Amino acid sequence: MKIKYTLPIVFFMALVIIEKENNIISRVSDKLKQTPQTSQQPSSLSNVLLKHSSFRLSISKRNVTLMKPRVEDYSEHRGALRRGRKHILLLTTTRTGSSFVGEFFNQQGENMFYLFEPLWHVEKMLSLDTGGTNATAAAKAYRDVLQKLFLCDFSLLETFIDPLPVDHITPALFRRESSSSLCEKSVCSPVVKGVFERYHCKTRRCGPLNLTMASESCLKKEHIAIKSVRVRQLETLRPLAEDPRLDVKFIQLVRDPRAILASRMVAFAAKYKNWKEWAMGGNVPIDDDEVRKLKGNCDNIKMSAEFGLRQPFWLRRRYMLVRYEDIARFPMKKATEMYKFTGIPFTPQVKSWILKNTQASKETSGVYSTQKNSSEQVEKWRFKLPFKIAQVVQRVCGPTMKLFGYKFVSSEEMLTDKSISLIEDKVFSFL
Repeated sequence: MKIKYTLPIVFFMALVIIEKENNIISRVSDKLKQTPQTSQQPSSLSNVLLKHSSFRLSISKRNVTLMKPRVEDYSEHRGALRRGRKHILLLTTTRTGSSFVGEFFNQQGENMFYLFEPLWHVEKMLSLDTGGTNATAAAKAYRDVLQKLFLCDFSLLETFIDPLPVDHITPALFRRESSSSLCEKSVCSPVVKGVFERYHCKTRRCGPLNLTMASESCLKKEHIAIKSVRVRQLETLRPLAEDPRLDVKFIQLVRDPRAILASRMVAFAAKYKNWKEWAMGGNVPIDDDEVRKLKGNCDNIKMSAEFGLRQPFWLRRRYMLVRYEDIARFPMKKATEMYKFTGIPFTPQVKSWILKNTQASKETSGVYSTQKNSSEQVEKWRFKLPFKIAQVVQRVCGPTMKLFGYKFVSSEEMLTDKSISLIEDKVFSFL
């Protein structure tokens, strides 16, 4: 009797389970046919920008057909995750050595698709269109563009490129030459006479970038890495971590705020002319707005890092904090840790590049160069930054410096004394 009733019950339960699984798959499939954030954020800046009358007019005048969003079905992305496809986002601010650290992934070889600062276009367009960049609105646009790019979809980024691409072809992608992936043979279109491309490939002669070809190349890669200095708060990127099509790892690169300012004063000398004159005893005071900006930058970095280090559930095993000073002093060790964190094999090609480019001569270590004598770079700023300015940075960025383990200086002698380390030994857990 027991067997008589047990079999129908088991059969009924099996039917219920199958039906539930079908419903789940159906819901996921329907959800992924939409742009993930569009359904949740109907007023996202991307839509606002496209609806802006002047922007629509510029599109119609140029007779441009935007690339149709590429949305692969869920089974393909699930397959990509099963194969171990990783998505890496290197987050930082300007003058932190991010171009150098980004090369750790750019040099990975044929299995890595690397993009250098694609959000530059977003920031520029938003500033032109609105007369300034609203932080909240920009954060949404940055997130939406990053999400599309991690899916190898350039359609949203395309709307921000100026001039707008024609038939998905552009000669104006910012720093194209800094991405090995965008200069490979498979993405190298024929040279077009009379078309100027400012950021042209150095490894081979290519015509303007075909974004459709770039998308197709991206889809064939095992992993995708993007470097950006424009995302201010890590928590705004939560939808990326929760997207079932992605397996994102976030690496936040930080540096001593005094070193960052010293580097900016060299790279953007005209902007900091008053700072230098004031430090030398001049009568022109430092602009209060500039000091507030400095404090705001430090506070943003600190808040983002504190959020990441707290490891909320959606960030567990997805966030790593790394100091530029540690990378410069121990490049191979830190690169090994970064690759272990991402779950990507650390190839001999990357190791060879690191060895070659962390022992560069003075002749090749320019302001924008990725070739550095890394151990020298750690201390170099201490002999360029006036003590008075170092004091200003310590006053407004003190909490940030303490969090990351940077020691304060109390005199000019201490600032320039190389026997005194200004870097505490500190371990930031990320596993």
